[in-house]
Amino acid sequence: MNTKHFLATLGLALAFTAPAFAQTEVSDGGDKVKTTQDGVMTKTKVADDGKMKVKAKTDAGDRLKATTKPRKGEKGMKMGKGVMVGGAMMTPDKDIVDNAVNSSEHTTLVAAVKAAGLVETLKSAGPFTVFAPTNAAFDKLPAGTVDQLVQPDMKDKLTTILTYHVVPGHLMAADLKDGQELTTVEGEVIKVSKKGKTVMLTDAKGGTATVTIPNIMDSNGVTHVIDTVLMPSK
Repeated sequence: MNTKHFLATLGLALAFTAPAFAQTEVSDGGDKVKTTQDGVMTKTKVADDGKMKVKAKTDAGDRLKATTKPRKGEKGMKMGKGVMVGGAMMTPDKDIVDNAVNSSEHTTLVAAVKAAGLVETLKSAGPFTVFAPTNAAFDKLPAGTVDQLVQPDMKDKLTTILTYHVVPGHLMAADLKDGQELTTVEGEVIKVSKKGKTVMLTDAKGGTATVTIPNIMDSNGVTHVIDTVLMPSK
């Protein structure tokens, strides 16, 4: 038997399928998975760009190292992985809207998106990068602001604010650079500032928001949770 070929095939199969009868251990960060099955221990690690590194070892001491690259169109997607937001798992098989509706921390944002008639837009192919304010972020606005914005006669204003949180393309946190200016779907820019791995955004009125949960992979883009509502100049 070609042991190397056997290990490569079995190791990659375990990495992608992780059957229920295998013993699986996931690290705290969720980036590393260790699976043991049929005398083969497999460790996998998925990077933000979708590249998967696999290490396999048999009870006999045979070893394998392999690296897989994402298929075209899957850059940044962590296969079979998700991010916990608002008590629900955000997974890359769901679009931006379907992930957001499951988060208990984004009920205000979802209601606003529905009121603005943007559901179908954010469910389209994209890709989009969305900076998603939490309920607490909307609570920072002056009292009554949200109730006013969701009224039918304020639809244009609400649409302007929401589309200011959307940038065309697929931007991971690693793609955001200090001093970078992002042109939003609304038309105005958001300025990026970065200190270490912390990403902050400055809006057209000088307000700032911090990305609290980055790199939530959606089937039509990527979402970054922010702690403050961004405001355009209009």
